[in-house]
Amino acid sequence: MGQFAVMTMTDAAAERVRAIVGNASEPAKGIRLGIKKGGCAGMEYTVDLATEARPADDVVERDGARVYVAPEAVLFLLGTEMDFEVTTLRSGFVFNNPNQTSACGCGESVELKAADLQALARSEGSVVRAGS
Repeated sequence: MGQFAVMTMTDAAAERVRAIVGNASEPAKGIRLGIKKGGCAGMEYTVDLATEARPADDVVERDGARVYVAPEAVLFLLGTEMDFEVTTLRSGFVFNNPNQTSACGCGESVELKAADLQALARSEGSVVRAGS
């Protein structure tokens, strides 16, 4: 019973999600991923503790780590791989997102476009025309 996954998680990301949930001061089911307007490139990813599952959330699960994707973020996150990396300057989640058109220099905000559902529909053989 396979379900289409909005995005994927690497082992490192799953491990970090499990650690965040395990260390949370309140009971948590996972983390919730969203997007908001902000930053110099226009949009920022938001990562919050998910204390409850919301019916509209998409759920991505790997090795017991759960990421709840807010419904308004789904179109912007289709095909994204979520990773976690530690460098000498920072540690945090990294989103390898095919919908990202540009990012700011600080790496904190990105410019995203919605996944092109019309192109996907055309590739299925149906023609979608914008007209006057």
